[in-house]
Amino acid sequence: MLTQKQLVQILGNPESYNIEITTSTTNMDKFCQAICAFSNDLPGDDKSGYLIIGAEDNGKLSGLRVDDGLLLKMTNIRTDGNILPQPVMTVERFVLEGGDLLVVEVKPSEFPPVRYRGRIWVRIGPRKSIASEAEEKILMERRISNIRTFDAMPCIGTTLADIDINLVRSEFLPKAVAREILADDKRPLEEQLASLGFFDLRYNCPTNGCIILFGGNPGRYFPGAYVQYVRFKGVDRAGEIINEHKFGNNLCHDLIKIDAFVETSVSQKRPIPISVLREETVANYPYWATRELLMNAIMHRDYETNAPIQFYEYDDRIEIQNPGGLYGKVSPENFPNVSDYRNPFIAEAMKILGYVNRFSRGVYRVQKELTENGNEKAEFDFSFVTAFRVIEKASKRYYDAGFGAERNPQETHKKPTRNPQETPQNIRERIIYEIQKNPAISGRELEALLGRTSNSIKHYLLQMNKEGIISHEGPTKGGRWVVLKK
Repeated sequence: MLTQKQLVQILGNPESYNIEITTSTTNMDKFCQAICAFSNDLPGDDKSGYLIIGAEDNGKLSGLRVDDGLLLKMTNIRTDGNILPQPVMTVERFVLEGGDLLVVEVKPSEFPPVRYRGRIWVRIGPRKSIASEAEEKILMERRISNIRTFDAMPCIGTTLADIDINLVRSEFLPKAVAREILADDKRPLEEQLASLGFFDLRYNCPTNGCIILFGGNPGRYFPGAYVQYVRFKGVDRAGEIINEHKFGNNLCHDLIKIDAFVETSVSQKRPIPISVLREETVANYPYWATRELLMNAIMHRDYETNAPIQFYEYDDRIEIQNPGGLYGKVSPENFPNVSDYRNPFIAEAMKILGYVNRFSRGVYRVQKELTENGNEKAEFDFSFVTAFRVIEKASKRYYDAGFGAERNPQETHKKPTRNPQETPQNIRERIIYEIQKNPAISGRELEALLGRTSNSIKHYLLQMNKEGIISHEGPTKGGRWVVLKK
C-alpha cells in the first residue's frame, strides 16, 4: 500500500493509466469497473492500480469523511462474486487535513482476463473501456503463460537452508549443466536453480519441485511425498506383513536407494537349465520393468495429496498405486501413446539423473521384458479416477522352475522346492572378498563380477563405508580399498 507521502505526490499529478480518482461514494459500478481494469493490467508492467475516493480530478480533496460503512462496502467488492477471478486488493483509509481518502490498491491478476459481470474492462491511458477482441486475446495468452504446474510453484516459507545444497552441487548440477558452462557460471545458487526451474526469484524461495527433489525434510511440507513398500504373505492385505519400508527422504537421495532395493530385495534372479551346456536367467519380476513402473509412479504422482505411493508385493503379484489419475491430454483410450507431465520439472530432473526417459517408450519396453521373462503383461487400472494403479504378475517360468513362494500362486497343486535367495548380507560378503583379492578393484569390475548395476554397487559401497566396514584411500581413480572389519 501507498504511504501518505506517496499519496500526496500522486494527487499532485493525478493523470496516469494506473490511477483513478473520484469524489463519488455510491457509484459501485464505476468502482468495480476500475478494479476489474486494474486487475487486467493490459500494459503488462506488473504495477498496482489505485482507485482513490475523496478527491477531484485535479487532486484537490473533497472533504470526505470515510466511515466504517463505506470501508466495509468497498472491502466486500472482492468477495461478492461480481468480479471473477477474485481481485487481489487492499483497502485503506487516509486521514488528511482537507478530508479523508479511501484508497483501493489492486494487484495485477496472474490469471487474466478478469471480468466484471461477464465483461472485460481494461485501462487505455487514464481511461477505462471494454476490451476489444485483440486485447482479450493478449490477456488470454498472458493467462496461459502464467499457469504453472505444481512443481514449478514457489514453496512459500522455505529458503535455501531447507535444501541439501551439497547434494545439489555435487550430484545434480554437474549432470544438468555442461562442465565448462558450470565452471564459468559465477551467479548465486538461487539464480542457477532459477534457470533450471527450481527457485522462484519473485518470492525468493525454492519451488515445490526443488523441496521434493533436494529438500532436507520434504515431508514437512509434503506429508505424502514418500514410497510405502509392504510385503504381504499371501495374495491380499489380510496376510502377515513379512517386510515393510518407507522411502521418505528427498528424491535425489532416495532414487538410488529405491533402485538398489528393487534389484536386491524385490527382483530375484535364478538360472534355469535350457540344455546340458546352457542356462538362462529368469526372475520373479524383471528388475528393469519393475523399476520403470515404480519410477513412473514417482514421476507422475500428485504431490499435493497426503497419500503415499503404495508399492505392495504379494505372493503372486506386485501392485503399485500412486495418487493422481491420468493427467492432461492422456486418456484410457490413448494411453500409453500420448504423454503429458503433471510434474515436468521433476520429470526432467529424474531424466537428468538417469532414472527415466521422456520418449514414451518405457511402457512398451516394460511389456516386452515382462513377456520375455514369462510374466503376463502389466495391467493398468484407470478406474480410480484420482489414483493410478498398475499390476505386475509374478513370472510363471520362475515358479515352474521351483523358485518363489511356498506355493505356486498360479498352479496351487504344485509344491516346488525352495532355494535360498541371495541376501544383501551375501552381497556385502562378496564385495569384501573381491576387495581382499584386489584392493585396487574398480566399481565397474565389481559390477561385472557380482552381476549388479552401477547404482546398486554405489549403494553398497557407500553404506559399507559409512558403517566403517571398508574405506577408500587415495584418489578416486588409482586409489585402493581397505577392509576395516568383516
